[in-house]
Amino acid sequence: MKLIAGTRSPGKTREIRELFAGLPFDITFPADRLLEPLPEEADLERSMSYIENAVAKARYFATRAGLPAVSDDSGIEVDALGGAPGPRSARWSATGTDLENNTLLLEQLAGVPEKRRAAHYRCVVAFVATPSSVPEIVEATCDGFILTAPRGSRGFGYDPLFFSPELNMTFGEAPPASKHRVSHRGRAFRALIEVLLRRST
Repeated sequence: MKLIAGTRSPGKTREIRELFAGLPFDITFPADRLLEPLPEEADLERSMSYIENAVAKARYFATRAGLPAVSDDSGIEVDALGGAPGPRSARWSATGTDLENNTLLLEQLAGVPEKRRAAHYRCVVAFVATPSSVPEIVEATCDGFILTAPRGSRGFGYDPLFFSPELNMTFGEAPPASKHRVSHRGRAFRALIEVLLRRST
């Protein structure tokens, strides 16, 4: 099956390529198909619903590429912040850069003790066979807590601050294979791959 992954994020692109490696899918990305960013793409993730954002991106790129499409919307939810930043994670700070987002998170949690710094990464993945088809939706989470300072230079987003008890290290320190094994995105895409494999048999 040939499909397009609806993301322009270098970090997500790298991880999705790794998660589909060796599988019977021809995964392509907008840049591979020379799909230039258009102004309307800025409005694809305006919802406070992960599902709505993921479906909107999948339908959009299915339309532009003329291919089945898969897209995810992910975020980090911090208990002490009432679940924020959630679906706004990538655009939480004024600039939306990883550095500014992480800085803002640390500022928001200043003085909060470790036992109250629980956090959860969430990933919702949507697949559409055509722009108008009913989407397949899968969702996964992983649990951890937010450190008081970043550790590690791997990963992207909030990974250097997110400590995973399952790995006993931050996602910023974890080798890719280890991160994929426990991460929200790894779990969600493995679930989607199972759905796609069933569809193709």
